[in-house]
Amino acid sequence: MISVSNVTMRYGSKLLFEDVSVTFTQDRRYGLTGPNGAGKSTFMKVLTGEIDAQKGTVVRPKKLGVLKQDQYAFDDFRVVDTVIMGNKALWAALAEREEIYAKPELTDEDGSRLGELEGIVGDEDGYEAEANAAVLLQGLDIPDELHERKMSELQGGQKVRVLLAQALFGNPQALLLDEPTNYLDLDSIHWLENFLNRYNGTVITISHDRHFLNSVCTHIADIDYETIITYTGGYDDMVLQKTQVRARIESQNEQREKKIAQLNDFIARFSAGTRSSQVNSRKKEVERLATTELARSNIQRPYIRFEMLRPSGKHLLEFEGVNKSYTQPDGKVEHVIRNFSASVMRGDKVVLIGRNAQGKTTLLKALLANVGLDESDASAIDSGTVKWGHEAQVGYFAQDHTSSIPKGTTAAEWLHTFDPKATKEDIRGILGQMLFRGEEGMKKTEALSGGEAARLLFCKLMLQKPNVLVLDEPTNHLDLEAINALNQALQKYEGTVLLVTHDQDLIEEAGTRIWHFEGGPTDFRITDHKGPYEEYEQQLALTAK
Repeated sequence: MISVSNVTMRYGSKLLFEDVSVTFTQDRRYGLTGPNGAGKSTFMKVLTGEIDAQKGTVVRPKKLGVLKQDQYAFDDFRVVDTVIMGNKALWAALAEREEIYAKPELTDEDGSRLGELEGIVGDEDGYEAEANAAVLLQGLDIPDELHERKMSELQGGQKVRVLLAQALFGNPQALLLDEPTNYLDLDSIHWLENFLNRYNGTVITISHDRHFLNSVCTHIADIDYETIITYTGGYDDMVLQKTQVRARIESQNEQREKKIAQLNDFIARFSAGTRSSQVNSRKKEVERLATTELARSNIQRPYIRFEMLRPSGKHLLEFEGVNKSYTQPDGKVEHVIRNFSASVMRGDKVVLIGRNAQGKTTLLKALLANVGLDESDASAIDSGTVKWGHEAQVGYFAQDHTSSIPKGTTAAEWLHTFDPKATKEDIRGILGQMLFRGEEGMKKTEALSGGEAARLLFCKLMLQKPNVLVLDEPTNHLDLEAINALNQALQKYEGTVLLVTHDQDLIEEAGTRIWHFEGGPTDFRITDHKGPYEEYEQQLALTAK
């Protein structure tokens, strides 16, 4: 259990939340939600003890599992050791035991201490520590051959998954997870969902993945209106309850205001007359009926709408026998795409799914190689043919999208280069749709956050009005409101979409066709399912039987 009493936090002059008291109980899984800037990460740091509350107290269990945010803090350690460090008591005992055994001679005191340490190691399941750590790593798609490597040898996404395994290791009494699904592929997300649903302690997680929150959470702790309100159920349940509560208060206020207006009219008409007792009675009634003041919500909802200048031809894209490989530094050739052929029709919304590093981004870049997009960082295929159809106009959202926006200009100036005929009002309107309000459109591009850069790229796509959208992990850095807006925009879009994402709601609701990347270097394959994800899942289930 974690208990918070009368906690207040400010960021500069901005009040994030005030006099918050909330209890997170055992066997419950809480999603910590709220718009960007509401204070979710700040509150999480208060819970972990990383920062102190400016006012109030926090009571937490001794054994916490916390997802570390610093990818480089463990670079000098083996991967398996980094995971075991999640159990601080066990790791301290193992380290001290190793120091004692390293001595040239052991004293009686050393022998006694070794006995105590062996007791701690036994109590903390230390003799199975490496095996237990390996199970977690395998579930998060860190293969056995990497377990003995140093963390410095891993890629950024792999490091994040090791740190997640660290947080889960050692049976902590509570888990505090800030964006645990970042850099996880769909299989790893499903594994994590199953793990958390079996976990017996308290879970508090921040996530911008609506499907994950609905699948895992028994409660939602929502930061809004400068406080934290707990709702029962998943994210969708919270949205419904929150909307109903606010609608009820607004309706009650409307009725009260009508009644107050009638009473004030009576008071104004008869206050100077002989009906003073009735007037005083009405005045007391007005005081009693004072409306409930509605705090202002922090939630900001962007508006995304993708349009086309003109439609493409019916046969949008055809490619045959596409192969793509890379030569590793040791001279070994790694085949990423093997002999893949497909035909994409106008209006198809193709979702590319599969494990990380299986070639989804590589395929997109290969298909874009002859389109002439400077920002696509495309490289030609090794063999095969790629042919784009008549009038195909491509809008591209790169996974590393910050490099797509040049430095040394402002958001508005950069947007204007894509449509020189657009007026300042046009540019300001599109920026406003994506929550760049007032002078925020004049912000220097090098000062943009990850979320702002993503929203600016959507502004570009809305201005360009392409008939093909190629989107590589577009939900990274977006909050739930922006992801929901993107989901709805893609469903309404009449053009063609090629989309890489691990967001299951996007896959299920926006996609009409699946390219599933499977296997490894020797048995690589892409399954082309011409239908929605739900239908593909049913097909896989039947095949498995």
